[in-house]
Amino acid sequence: EKQTEDNNSTECSEPGTMDLKFTSSRKYISISVPSKSQTMSPHIKSVDDVVVLGMNLSKFSKPTQFFICVSGVFMFYLIYGYLQELIFSVEGFKPFGWYLTLVQFGFYSIFGLIELQLIQDKRRRIPGKTYMIIAFLTVGTMGLSNTSLGYLNYPTQVIFKCCKLIPVMIGGVFIQGKRYNIVDVSAALCMSLGLIWFTLADSTVAPNFNLTGVVLISLALCADAVIGNVQEKAMKLHNGSNSEMVLYSYSIGFVYILFGLTCTSGLSPAVTFCSKHPVQTYGYAFLFSLTGYFGISFVLALIKIFGALLAVTVTTGRKAMTIVLSFLFFAKPFTLQYVWSGLLVVLGIFLNVYSKNMDKFKLPSLLGLWKKSVEERKSRTLSQTV
Repeated sequence: EKQTEDNNSTECSEPGTMDLKFTSSRKYISISVPSKSQTMSPHIKSVDDVVVLGMNLSKFSKPTQFFICVSGVFMFYLIYGYLQELIFSVEGFKPFGWYLTLVQFGFYSIFGLIELQLIQDKRRRIPGKTYMIIAFLTVGTMGLSNTSLGYLNYPTQVIFKCCKLIPVMIGGVFIQGKRYNIVDVSAALCMSLGLIWFTLADSTVAPNFNLTGVVLISLALCADAVIGNVQEKAMKLHNGSNSEMVLYSYSIGFVYILFGLTCTSGLSPAVTFCSKHPVQTYGYAFLFSLTGYFGISFVLALIKIFGALLAVTVTTGRKAMTIVLSFLFFAKPFTLQYVWSGLLVVLGIFLNVYSKNMDKFKLPSLLGLWKKSVEERKSRTLSQTV
């Protein structure tokens, strides 16, 4: 009888079955719950995937995902920065920064619509009110950033963007209730001091330095800080896809800019100028928008997988390399103060990266070393006594 009971319990414990066995003495019921992948339909299952340019990053490990995203950000945004400065080097184009943003948003909307048609999940998951806020912030950060190039040197604009970590931390505290340690605060202070020093150097050596550009890029920086936290919170809360985020935020932003340019009579002069230089304006703007779209796709993947602060750290490192390439490819005044202030900003970036990996790179304290030596002496004394 005992052997029979053991055999029955063994049969009932097999996974993937639902059996009802009757014997003369007992009833045996075995119920197995199907796995999550079996219960979810393929449509819902694809929501958890992070797809960038048709590539499903969810199939890779975390380090591989990070390497792919960082490589994409660096490659596409370095080309993006070069083309942006190239467009503004066209004589007479500097007053039309908002029109360039309008064209850029138009291309982004088309690219997002195409990408959305290529994926299975086409539903809009994030509420429309949230997209209206994100679109407004996106217009602010990109429009003001493009417009500031009419007043500032490109490296100065980039060094301001490198310090986006400061308002991102402030936005993280007020929007998501995050708390940062002393290392993060030190990184923010280093970036602030480096930014001030760089701006002072630019005002000394650049004859066309204008405080209006500083105000514009500062406002763009604040909007950029808020948008990273809002995007992270919206994508995690509603599980929205990258292509959905790009399509709706930039298409709504396109309407915002078009309405603004129409009301301020800034649309007609820009169209007239660009029609006279179609290759240097629309041609470069297309490549500029294409590389920017690819780059923003990898940035959104970084935000969704690793968070806004790490994404900002990666894009900040990319901007540092963009500054070097700007001085190599485009002639502009140079002073060693650029180097020292840039190194101070890099130190802030390093401190920020270190703060995110303190558990891996934790340095031993003097008290810890002393306790360890005392424990080793005690163990040696005990072994000798034994």
